[in-house]
Amino acid sequence: MAELLRKGHFLGAKLRALRRRNGLTLEELSVRCIQRNARLGPSVSYLSMIESGKRTPSAALLELLAAIFQRSPAWFLDESAEVPPAAPAAAGAARLPLEPAFLFSRSLLQAAIPELLAQTGTSGRQFANLLIRSHQEMSHNDFPDLERAADSVGERRFPLSVEDLSRLCRRHGLEIRWFERKPVLARDKDREVRSMVRSFFEAPNAVYANRALQSDPARLKFDLAAHIAHKVLHGGDGLKSAHATGGEMGGSPEGGSSGVGMNAQDVLHAWRDFECSFFAGALLCPRVPFRRFLAHERYRVGPAVKLELTPAVVMRRMTKVSPYPYWHFFDAYPPGYLRAVYRGNGIPLPWGNLAQVSDPCPNWAVFRMIDAEHGASDSQISVLRDNEQSLLYCCHSMRVRDMAGNPHVLSVGVDLAPVLASNGVVHEPLIDGILRECLHRSGEARIPKTAAQALGAVANVLNIAWIEEALAQPARIICPRSACCPRPERCAGARPRPSRAREIADVRDEILGR
Repeated sequence: MAELLRKGHFLGAKLRALRRRNGLTLEELSVRCIQRNARLGPSVSYLSMIESGKRTPSAALLELLAAIFQRSPAWFLDESAEVPPAAPAAAGAARLPLEPAFLFSRSLLQAAIPELLAQTGTSGRQFANLLIRSHQEMSHNDFPDLERAADSVGERRFPLSVEDLSRLCRRHGLEIRWFERKPVLARDKDREVRSMVRSFFEAPNAVYANRALQSDPARLKFDLAAHIAHKVLHGGDGLKSAHATGGEMGGSPEGGSSGVGMNAQDVLHAWRDFECSFFAGALLCPRVPFRRFLAHERYRVGPAVKLELTPAVVMRRMTKVSPYPYWHFFDAYPPGYLRAVYRGNGIPLPWGNLAQVSDPCPNWAVFRMIDAEHGASDSQISVLRDNEQSLLYCCHSMRVRDMAGNPHVLSVGVDLAPVLASNGVVHEPLIDGILRECLHRSGEARIPKTAAQALGAVANVLNIAWIEEALAQPARIICPRSACCPRPERCAGARPRPSRAREIADVRDEILGR
C-alpha cells in the first residue's frame, strides 16, 4: 500500500508539472479527456486529487492521460524519468542595446523622430502603429483592463448575435443610423484602391453604419462591438477613426491631417483604434468560453466563422486565449503591404508595415496564397533560415476579401521549437534534418518520418488540427527577405544583389592579414 501511495504522489507530481508546462488548467485537461473518452473523462476535482497523490488513476484513465500528452503510461510510473524543463518565456519584439545611450535621451528623440519621419515620408499614424505593435508584443498581448471591461459589458456570453449587440448598443445609449455607400476608387500614396466606409461614430451617441453590413453579420457585429468599446472606454467623445477598407494598413486611405511627420491626433486615434479593436475581440470571443470552444474544435477556424465571426477576429483571439504563448498573426495585402501583425514568439518579419517591400520571399504562406489561383485556405510547416539560425513554424492561412472586394490573406501560426523542447525533444537536429531535406529538393520536401512523428505528437499536445494537416504537405524554406534566400536555386522573388568588385570588409581583412 505504501509503495502504491508513493507512486501515486510521484505520478501526480509529474502530471501536474506536465500540465502546467503545456499551459493547461485542470478544467481544460478534464475537457480534453472528455473529448477523447466521455465515459472515462475525469472531473476537475478528481484530477486535482490525482495530482495531489490522493487518488491513483485506473490503467484506462492513465492511458487516456498519456495519450493527451503523447507519453507512454510507463513514463508516469518511472521514477527515474524526469519532467522536461519548461520552454523559455515567449519573446516579443527584439530588444537591442543602444549605445551610446545619451543619443537616445528623451530630448534628442523628441527632436529627431519628427525629422526622421518627414524625411522618410512616414505619417504619424504609421509610426504609432509600429509603436503599438511593439508594445503589444512586449506586453505579450496582455491587456487585462480591456478584457475585464469587455467581460463586464458582455457578461462572457458566447456567441453573441447581431440582436445581442444591438441590445448592448441601446443599453449604452447608442443609436444606430443607417446610410448607403458603394465602394469607390480612392488614392492611397502611389496607387488607386477600392475603398468603402463601413461605419463611424458621431459624438456623443450615434453609430452610423453602412446598410451593406446588414447582409454581412460578422462584420456588423465587429463594428458594433468596436463602437460600444469607444462609448465604454472613452465616453463616446468621437476621437476615433471611421471603419473603412482599402488603405495601405487595411483601413481607409490616409488623408486630411495624416501627412508625413508627427501629428498628435493621429497617434491618439491609432491607440484608440487598437483599444477598441482589442475590446471588440474580447467582447465577441470572451477568453474562458472561447478557449473551451477552440479546444473542442482543435483550433479550426471554420467552425468559429459559422458563428458569424470574421476569420481575423478568430485568428487574433487565438493568439491571446491559447495556453500556448508562441503565436504570430499576419494580415497581408498585395503586393506587399501589411495591415496587422502580432509576434508573440518574435518571428523575424518578412517585410515591414511602414512601406511595401520590393523583395518579399514568395514562399511565406501569405505571399504564396495572395497570388494563388486555387484553394481558399492552406496549412504549411516552414523552416525560417535567419542568418545562421534555423527556426520552425506552422501556420494556417486563408485567402479572403474585405468589404470593398480587395483580396488579402490572413495567417495565424505557432513556433514549434518551444513545444518540442517542453516535451523532451531536442529540436535543433530535428529542424536541421528538415532543412537538409528541403535544400536537397530545391527548397521544399516531405518531412522526414522521425521528425513527422515528433511533430504529430506535439500537435496532439497542443490540440491544433492544422499542424497535422500541414504534415501532409511539403515543408518549405522561407527567409526574412528573398535577397537573402538560402535555397540552392534562389526563389523567384529574389533579386540579384548589386555586384561589387571588392567588399570593404574583404579589403580590411586583407590588410590586417598582411
